Amino acid sequence: MTIVHEPAASRFIGRFAEDDSLVEYSLDGDRVLFTHTFVPPQARGLGIAEALVRTALAWASENNLRVEASCSYVVRFIERHPDLVRR
Repeated sequence: MTIVHEPAASRFIGRFAEDDSLVEYSLDGDRVLFTHTFVPPQARGLGIAEALVRTALAWASENNLRVEASCSYVVRFIERHPDLVRR
């Protein structure tokens, strides 16, 4: 899988086979809000969402952004990996 950051569209795209997965976000100053994660049904269970979220959180960390999430997947991921986020 290839993960591409598309800042103009406020998303990370995971390209896997013919199906794109994504994590969307919005920026507000030094805060990033992760709003949506999507993986097509036929690609679920392969670790794609985790790879996307890890990449997005690493980007947030590299850019000193405080992380918040309204996406339920990202919320649960952060609960399991609090060391990966700046709040």
